Amino acid sequence: MKITISGSLGNIGKPLTQQLVAAGHEVTVISSEAARQPAIEALGAKAAIGSVADAHFLTQAISGADALFAMTPPNMGDADIVANTAAAGQAYADAIKASGLKRVVMLSSVGADYPEGTGPIRGLHLIEGIYSGLEDVAITYLRAGYFYTNFFNDVPMIQTAGIMGGNFPAAKSLPLVHPEDIATLAAEELTQPSTGKKVRYAVSDVRTPADVAQVLGAAAGKPELPWVEFTDEQSLQGMTGAGLPGEMAGLYTEMGTAIRAGKLQADFTAQGAPVAGKIKLEDFARDFAAKF
Repeated sequence: MKITISGSLGNIGKPLTQQLVAAGHEVTVISSEAARQPAIEALGAKAAIGSVADAHFLTQAISGADALFAMTPPNMGDADIVANTAAAGQAYADAIKASGLKRVVMLSSVGADYPEGTGPIRGLHLIEGIYSGLEDVAITYLRAGYFYTNFFNDVPMIQTAGIMGGNFPAAKSLPLVHPEDIATLAAEELTQPSTGKKVRYAVSDVRTPADVAQVLGAAAGKPELPWVEFTDEQSLQGMTGAGLPGEMAGLYTEMGTAIRAGKLQADFTAQGAPVAGKIKLEDFARDFAAKF
């Protein structure tokens, strides 16, 4: 198969490219950075260098492909983030339509079924809606859990304050995922026949923040590491104080409130909390420990 993937050689794009090339597929990797081209080609793939907000470029990148892995960048600037995310999704949709592509796997998120109140995930909800209007295109909305790798952001707080935390409680159930599991599930979806539109959850483990603090703390040599629930104001101030732009910090705070309310994970739970990934929290803990 001829498969185009976006996301360059990030935590998902690299293992996905490696899996697809190893399986004998002809892979094109979209990247905004020309400097990535040698690394992409070293993996046996072709590089397509350009902006995912440019529908003309995207049309060229996916023309002739049998399938597309569509992933919008995790940070669409410091302002108008949700609108910019949706605009990138519209560019993809325009390119899909113009190219005649018939198979798409879109990286979405747990909570993308809600139209508002979910922070940056609202942009993915809007993209799912845009894609739903594409006729005669088989689409899998691959709704990923909370990335394990997000916990790397807690390392400075652990080192300086001796705690982990967020604006959601220690006992709240949280679907988690490793980027490599996302890559494996995306490869499965891209290479198997499909029709219509469907949702598939990409989740590696379901644990509580208390579990996260205990497991990662033990791996880092801090077995008594606690999870501390912050207020929304404390969460917002902490992120902006660490240098995160105000709009993004506000969106992440809103996402935390959705986790606290159980809103973010509601549909995942209603679908039976399916865990398709293989990399558990204890497995990730080994990588986390390396940060110490």
